[in-house]
Amino acid sequence: MAAGLTVGAVTAYSFLRWKPSRVEIHGNSMAPTLLPGDWALATAAGRLRIGHVVVVEHPERPGHEMVKRLTAGPGDLAPDGRPLGAGEWWVEGDDPGQSTDSRHFGPVPRTSIIERVRLVYWPTNRRRLV
Repeated sequence: MAAGLTVGAVTAYSFLRWKPSRVEIHGNSMAPTLLPGDWALATAAGRLRIGHVVVVEHPERPGHEMVKRLTAGPGDLAPDGRPLGAGEWWVEGDDPGQSTDSRHFGPVPRTSIIERVRLVYWPTNRRRLV
């Protein structure tokens, strides 16, 4: 009985702390890392680092969420040569020919980065950490 309560409490705490959500991948912009039809688990973004795969709101289309990789952050020089200010991040898809990203719309503010993608759980043959 006590073990069941402990597992339940840990599970509840984890859901409250990390706020996990499901993300379905559409399009080829993150291939080969993420493919259309992949389902991933994402959690609250928390502390960000270059290389993290994140869910970000498109800066020109409020409410439209995309999955991209962080390639430069505050204080870095963006690939287009501009210095990124405090709270600015550069996001890119892994397949540049298929991605609409910071190369098109510039840096995104930290407030637009919603979640961090942690793992692919479906299909099972692609299950892995991201």
